[in-house]
Amino acid sequence: MIETELHDLSDDADYAASQQQGSQSITRSDSGRRSEPEGAEVVYMKDNVSIHPTQYMSERISGRLKLIKQGDSLFLTWIPYKGQNTNTRLSERGDSDRNNLYTIRPLPLTDVRSIRRHTPPLGWQYIIVVLASGLAFPPLYFYNGGVKEFLTTIKQHVSLVRSADDANVFIVNDFQDPLQKTLSSLELPGVVSVAAQSTNASLVASSSQVNQGRSDVSSYDSNTGSQSLRRQKNKSNDPTKDLSIQVLEKFSLVTKFARETTSQLFGENSGDPFLSNEWKRPSHSQSLPDLQSQPSTNDLEEVPCEVPVPADPMEFEKLALVWGKPRQPPMTKEEWITFLDSEGRVVDSNDLRKRIFYGGVVHELRKEVWPFLLGCYDYNSTYAEREYLRSVRKQDYEIIKLQWQSISPEQAKRFTKFRERKGLIEKDVVRTDRAFSFYDGDDNPNVNVLHDILLTYSFYNFDLGYCQGMSDFLSPLLFVMEDEFEAFWCFAALLERVGPNFNRDQSGMHAQLFALSKLVELSDSPLHNYFKQQDCLNYFFCFRWILIQFKREMRYEETMRLWEVLWTHYPSEHLHLYVCVAILKRYRNKIIGEQMDFDTLLKFINELSGQIDLDSIVRDAEALCICAGETGEACIPPGTPPSLPIENGLVSSQLEDEVL
Repeated sequence: MIETELHDLSDDADYAASQQQGSQSITRSDSGRRSEPEGAEVVYMKDNVSIHPTQYMSERISGRLKLIKQGDSLFLTWIPYKGQNTNTRLSERGDSDRNNLYTIRPLPLTDVRSIRRHTPPLGWQYIIVVLASGLAFPPLYFYNGGVKEFLTTIKQHVSLVRSADDANVFIVNDFQDPLQKTLSSLELPGVVSVAAQSTNASLVASSSQVNQGRSDVSSYDSNTGSQSLRRQKNKSNDPTKDLSIQVLEKFSLVTKFARETTSQLFGENSGDPFLSNEWKRPSHSQSLPDLQSQPSTNDLEEVPCEVPVPADPMEFEKLALVWGKPRQPPMTKEEWITFLDSEGRVVDSNDLRKRIFYGGVVHELRKEVWPFLLGCYDYNSTYAEREYLRSVRKQDYEIIKLQWQSISPEQAKRFTKFRERKGLIEKDVVRTDRAFSFYDGDDNPNVNVLHDILLTYSFYNFDLGYCQGMSDFLSPLLFVMEDEFEAFWCFAALLERVGPNFNRDQSGMHAQLFALSKLVELSDSPLHNYFKQQDCLNYFFCFRWILIQFKREMRYEETMRLWEVLWTHYPSEHLHLYVCVAILKRYRNKIIGEQMDFDTLLKFINELSGQIDLDSIVRDAEALCICAGETGEACIPPGTPPSLPIENGLVSSQLEDEVL
């Protein structure tokens, strides 16, 4: 779409442009009160604020950004336009699922830790809103200016200070603890700040009448928010849990809590069609009842234990029997030798990967085979070439490791990032797989090696650094490879594929969750529609599955079997997404029949840990992938992690010049 307005690139120009646009850019006071319930005011509104769901600039989703003041609380919301046209009216229910995935429903500024402003030399300014958990929404691009006005408006209503470390980072509500709140305060979905309690209590009564010819209105149960407030607990802040697995799992609660807060903020029959359409609940003629609202304690009605479950359109049980091939015994050392020529080259890499997919390898062989699957070794490399690469890698690893080992205590005092990462790693390694014999016991040397590899990687890839969850990937690698430097290079190769899972803006995770939603819609539209009715289209309940590749869902040996299957990239590099679909379809009748809402579904998914039949699920995933074919691949945007392995091997290609 060609923009007809000039693009302002500086703060001052943004401010001037916003002043000239007047009511087109900012809705204040009187106009805000006309479209919001009594007591709520739109203090900032900006059109043509966009996100880019892929790396292509041409693929963007534009929408309207608002700051809404209610009492002492400030809320941020961004809703995409319908049809991706900035001149059309805003989104209603039934619009593209892709748009809904990125929608930011009213988010209390008390849940925001910082706002990062980016002003590139060429191009447009954008901001990244970082939550108290350390997670972030996708970048919001201001194609028509307005960043300075946005920040100025926030500063008028909440505490906003510039970071001493980065002039482009603005810390929100930094009046209690400079390290900010973490999502530990969101252990229960209704937790809000003390300052917001009285405000939210007053929101229950907020309502306004629709007099603009709209027939569809929204109605919500105002009891939800007040019940959530009564469940609030005071939690101590622990900055070391900034990106912990527990925090990542609870990130999904932000969406639900913001939705519940919105239901109180805008009351019933809101006069703003933009809001009332976006958050409208299904009313009548629904095949599956909406159980989001809770019945009054004074008028309880019996709910049927079971409801009709729509049939699986793919007849999944029959499908798996037809297309899913039986699993085979693991590949042995004797069989492995048959895949190699006299000099150690893999004769047919496709046949090898297919064999590993259907049976895996015996544990004693993993140390030799895994580097091939991860791209550390070229399939065409010889025994001699691989031995030389080993010696080069060992030396390179020691050089990188020496970088942090040589930091003196005096240097460390002046190296904040190093101290933070080192402290986070030290806390993580002592609780990583300690029940497994390889890591159990006090003063276990393998735990120390785990620590050294993670800290060395943070210097090898300083941009990505260390995020909690990485130790889950390294633990099996060290157990299999045994050698510290070999485990390091396998770990580095693996993170080239799954590293986007740990991006601060969560772009990698959002891309995979979006692809998962489209695959479920393709393979089981009734299940997808059920998630839609329950406002679960973000699929955050599958977050942990994707983040660490089912590490917490399987036993240790099963995890290694599954990973070597996934690393073959047969029949798809995104087989892990089909595994997610297969698990959901296995339990679809229970999910729909018991009318699970988001919280119940998240609890149910987490309790599946240790109960998943690996062989059956892999077989089901293969069947789904084959039947979906090109249509399934089209559901997955280009660039969605994990990326395909480099033909000549990821790490070996870096050392190719030295070998020659």
